Amino acid sequence: MHKEEHEVSVLGTPHSAILPRSTVINIQSETSVPDHIVWSLFNTIFLNWCCLGFIAFAYSVKSRDRKMVGDVTGAQAYASTAKCLNISALIVGILMTIGFILLLVYGSVAIYHIMLQIIQEKQRY
Repeated sequence: MHKEEHEVSVLGTPHSAILPRSTVINIQSETSVPDHIVWSLFNTIFLNWCCLGFIAFAYSVKSRDRKMVGDVTGAQAYASTAKCLNISALIVGILMTIGFILLLVYGSVAIYHIMLQIIQEKQRY
């Protein structure tokens, strides 16, 4: 063997023919599942019309419990339900609050007009 042939056989195949090899490492990161517990607590305290905020809070706690156990699928299901209930509680709460304020304003204006008529009628006599 010549010296050149020996060097090629020791080094292996030429560098251009070597395919790059890659190694894939799967690292399981903790999947962040939002449990919406703060939002549920806010809705429970301030916008709890029809108890939707309280029910959303219960589902948020269930979601947090499932996340602590490691059941990501269950945690996502409970979190999704809590999110829908929170949205419903927020919309119903805002509408009911606006309706209550309007009822209060129109009711007090109506009472004012009724009292004004009663006073005017008493002054006539």
